[in-house]
Amino acid sequence: MQAIILAAGMGRRLGEYTQNNTKCMVPVNGTPLIDRVLRQLSELDLNRVVIVVGYEGKKLMDYLGNERNGLKIEYVNNPIYDKTNNIYSLALAKEKMLEDDTLLVESDLIFEDGMFDLLVNNEFPNLALVAKYESWMDGTMVLINEDNNITSFVPKSAFRYADAHRYYKTVNIYKFSKEFCATKYIPFLEAYTKSVGNNEYYENVLSIISFLNSQDLKALPITNEKWYEIDDKQDLDIAEAIFSDPETLLKKYYTRYGGFWRFPQMLDFCYLVNPYFRRSKIIDELEANFRTLLGEYPSGMKVNTLLASKCWGVKEDYIIPGNGAAELIKVLMENIEGKVGVVRPTFEEYPNRLPAERVVAFVPQNRDFRYGVNDLMEYYGNNPVETLLLINPDNPSGNFIALDDICQLAVWCEGRGMRLIVDESFVDFSEQWETSSLLNDSYLEAYPHMVVMKSISKSYGVPGLRLGIMASADAALIATMKQQVSIWNINSFAEFFMQIYTKYEKDYHKACNKFLEVRAHFEKELREIPFLHVQPSQANFFLCEVMEPYTANDLALVLLKDHNILISACSNKKGIAPNKYIRLAVRSKEDNDRLIAALKGLKN
Repeated sequence: MQAIILAAGMGRRLGEYTQNNTKCMVPVNGTPLIDRVLRQLSELDLNRVVIVVGYEGKKLMDYLGNERNGLKIEYVNNPIYDKTNNIYSLALAKEKMLEDDTLLVESDLIFEDGMFDLLVNNEFPNLALVAKYESWMDGTMVLINEDNNITSFVPKSAFRYADAHRYYKTVNIYKFSKEFCATKYIPFLEAYTKSVGNNEYYENVLSIISFLNSQDLKALPITNEKWYEIDDKQDLDIAEAIFSDPETLLKKYYTRYGGFWRFPQMLDFCYLVNPYFRRSKIIDELEANFRTLLGEYPSGMKVNTLLASKCWGVKEDYIIPGNGAAELIKVLMENIEGKVGVVRPTFEEYPNRLPAERVVAFVPQNRDFRYGVNDLMEYYGNNPVETLLLINPDNPSGNFIALDDICQLAVWCEGRGMRLIVDESFVDFSEQWETSSLLNDSYLEAYPHMVVMKSISKSYGVPGLRLGIMASADAALIATMKQQVSIWNINSFAEFFMQIYTKYEKDYHKACNKFLEVRAHFEKELREIPFLHVQPSQANFFLCEVMEPYTANDLALVLLKDHNILISACSNKKGIAPNKYIRLAVRSKEDNDRLIAALKGLKN
């Protein structure tokens, strides 16, 4: 058996990475793609490797020479690589394909070890590795039947999103027998290029063969094997995350700060959203109006303030909508002077906006980081601040303070001229959620120094809308902040969400009550894991102390590598011991069960 690697293309979409290099010379985490694939091929019993070169071909040939990792290397040159496509590159190697069974590989792929074994060890002589379609995939798709025969190839021009659930993407790794090449593929290849030309794809020939006889080429679907096709800079970035070494793997994911739809099979237990309101028909209505919303400008602050006032029952002069709570936090902290009291561990977005000398931290001295208003009043009575920040429920501890107690704290703050910021982004996950919110004119007017923040992304499970609100009876502060944010700080999708939300308010109530049931079951299951100490929580997450034989990073790494589950190792949280705590979001019951199963599998 031999391997043929197609490496003639220019890789224009990789920009500066291929300015002076062919695509297969681009390093992923320090290792060029060609070095990785040749190492993997060296583990097979191959007679030779044939590389079709073109763009910067001499550099590649000089780099590899005629032998690498014990593999004999031969070259075929495509001198018109800039005027042809991969069908011509493969046609140039057709004589080689007549001499031996062939593994055909495209050079812009990265995949885990063992992928070649899937083909080599399979009894069928002519195989195409395929993967179930996911949103990141581009290029040729196939349809297969119950016997894994390829019934048709679907080019990009014929792709239909309505049929996406039926598609498999070709991984661009094939096995062809010498007989198949001699009697089918090469004759059709010659006829096709003669009639259609050289600026085509070799899959077009396979499509014709499959149309005439679907049993000539079978599909071999992969399951959880990792692979990626690197066409542009984004692909390279994602590939480096997927194929990172253990020391940098978690960092590669944590520093992305979201965008995890690019990893469709991964379960994200880091980011915190309501898993059930997204099942409401409000999402269907958003989807039905997608094209209109995408093509139209949103309204300005006046209209969006009115919509926010309607949705959350607060006077227009008291409320400001933001491009996520993050925008409002930034602007709020820029308008606050003096020292700010912070309970740690906490959501660091607020103190991160301040110099360290302005932050006065209170750290509860108990295992579960529990605290109440008396603790806060005692500590900040002795350590005065101009502003006191309360995340309620707190993140990551899940500590919750009841509404009556917060009102007691607000009175205490008012008496000292101290501003109280209450971030209640997680309050709708508390057991008394329907009566625990401060988003009410009577509360705001009773405590004019109080500011209430709420992330709609978290509570309502719509982080992609980037929507948050802030409310205060300090109308001057609200007016100032409205002047400081951009004129169109809310996109059309977020505006439309506020426009239609009240029609689906009952769905939201059902979602919150359903969540309480699921969280209770999840907590019960977590408490059965012997190496976790689960802290009580009134939020949509649990902070867990990790005990021997594991550390927080140990668990995060093994869950990501072996189970494709991403959790937060709380590595950047101040006020807690490093490498000792994890935070687990509460997702749907099905997702929670998958995490529990993975954790139980680690018990021994």
